[in-house]
Amino acid sequence: MLNSKYSKVLTIILIIAIIAIVALLAFIGIDWYRAYTTGADNDDFSAQFNEFISNNITDNNQTNNTQTNNTNDVIDPIIDPNLNDTVQNNTGNSGGTSSSGLTYKGFNVVARIEIPKTNVNCPVLEKVTPKSLEASVGVMYGPGVNKVGNTVIAGHNYRNGTFFSNNKKLNNGDKIYLTDTSGHKVTYEIYHKYTTDSNDFEYASRDTQGRREISLTTCTDDSNYRIIIWAKEV
Repeated sequence: MLNSKYSKVLTIILIIAIIAIVALLAFIGIDWYRAYTTGADNDDFSAQFNEFISNNITDNNQTNNTQTNNTNDVIDPIIDPNLNDTVQNNTGNSGGTSSSGLTYKGFNVVARIEIPKTNVNCPVLEKVTPKSLEASVGVMYGPGVNKVGNTVIAGHNYRNGTFFSNNKKLNNGDKIYLTDTSGHKVTYEIYHKYTTDSNDFEYASRDTQGRREISLTTCTDDSNYRIIIWAKEV
């Protein structure tokens, strides 16, 4: 009788162990699949982004040539007050905007972010929402990508290497590259990194004294705190 009860206990323990192992393998499998598909999607986006920039530059060059060579057009900025705006829009110095028409998984794209240290190469979305952060990283606060001031870019830490999962591995001196949808690429260098609580938002509105800067924000592995990274244009 005792052996029968002991056998039943062992069977129950074995079943529980098998269920736990299957659940763990399923979790690992889902996590791996998410990382794999995210990487593939980012590769596809990178090719799409490069083509978009190439076409945008070609269109701008054709527009500029038409404006220069067409003697019937008014090119005197005193007579034509809109000329300066047209030239400015074609210089590629302004940050990307939603009017570019480039989208990723249904969300407007304003730039591409590259962080060689952590193998990040993904779109920067125009807005931060629960759904958009499932797709990529996004602009949470600030004047806009590659514009003067501090632009905050938020991303999830999925603990699988995607998006900002490895921000904890970044250090002062590491480079971050932002290319906006006009094709303008700016290099930023990390100069400050720290951990804070989720209620701290003072870093977002800091004074950059006329410089272009960015802040990256993501959660720690235990989700209790935030890893904040400051980087400035170099």
